[in-house]
Amino acid sequence: MSATPLLEAEGLRVYRGGTQVLDIPRLEVPEQGVLALIGPNGSGKTSLLLALARLLEADAGRIRFRGRELASARENFAYRRRVTMVFQEPLLFDTTVRGNLEAGLRLQGLPRAERARRVEESAARFGISHLLDRSARKLSGGESQRASLARAFALEPDLIFLDEPFSTLDPPSKEALHLEFGRVLRETGTAAVLATHDRAEALGLADTLAVMREGRIVQVGGVDEVINHPSDEWVAAFVGMETLLRGTVKSCGRGTVVLDVLGRELEALGEGEVGQELRLGVRPEHVTLHLHRDADSSARNLVPGVVMRIIPRGPYFKVELDCGFFLAAYVTARSREELDLREGRELVASFKATAVHLLRG
Repeated sequence: MSATPLLEAEGLRVYRGGTQVLDIPRLEVPEQGVLALIGPNGSGKTSLLLALARLLEADAGRIRFRGRELASARENFAYRRRVTMVFQEPLLFDTTVRGNLEAGLRLQGLPRAERARRVEESAARFGISHLLDRSARKLSGGESQRASLARAFALEPDLIFLDEPFSTLDPPSKEALHLEFGRVLRETGTAAVLATHDRAEALGLADTLAVMREGRIVQVGGVDEVINHPSDEWVAAFVGMETLLRGTVKSCGRGTVVLDVLGRELEALGEGEVGQELRLGVRPEHVTLHLHRDADSSARNLVPGVVMRIIPRGPYFKVELDCGFFLAAYVTARSREELDLREGRELVASFKATAVHLLRG
């Protein structure tokens, strides 16, 4: 996290009907970039987002913006002028697109010329300049969300909160808007907090991930850290580490351990003691499939297996193998053809010791 966070929350708690739905000891939002709140439905993502935006009153805790605690109505009012929020469903007024983009600027009392400049600039950024005089009621779903984002950025906020803003869009519209949204964030230097249950979306947009479960943050860190070094088995499964195993340490030394996993030896980076039982995980994109055991590979782990299932995953295929234990791998369509992949096919899977993550949580 940044040494000088834009936003800080401490001891944030929210109760509903006597039940605690949010318990956040500490969370920091960096000055720039995207912090993604990810987790399953009901994990508290939206509640945390609303509490940070001061749209949901917390029962306990403190929030600081640029180091200053939001402790009075006046400070909260000033804070709300520096932040904005975009919801899952575009909440557009029954007027033109231009009227929608101007609405917040009018409330801020900006002069007409400044309003016009910001509206034109923000509309151009999201490719809706040609829609400015169209009724908001006649927009498609993608156009409506572009207008909603353009309206938010026209306010030139320091921080933007987003609650599943792309979830209702079709895949091509979502991908295009992801790219434009990321570009606008970089151009404007705006910080963002994004709540999403879409792991791929979070990985594509975020700089920092905060994984939520049952109203708590169970891990927070850079994308690479969380994806490749999850704090426990639950986080590992949620972020896509599909192969989760248990093994017993057979030997160790020089920063590596050799584990017995159901009769197979696997080598991993890490520390352990002989006889110790450890949990370990391997991401499917780190597994390579070969036709023969003597395949040209620098990987320390080579295990034979049999294809159990082949599942389409967009441009890739997930291959589930029985190696004496379950192992998942991703392959391209070309690799599937070259390997003649089919159920019952015997193959050899390889992965490096660095691809095996030891789970101690």
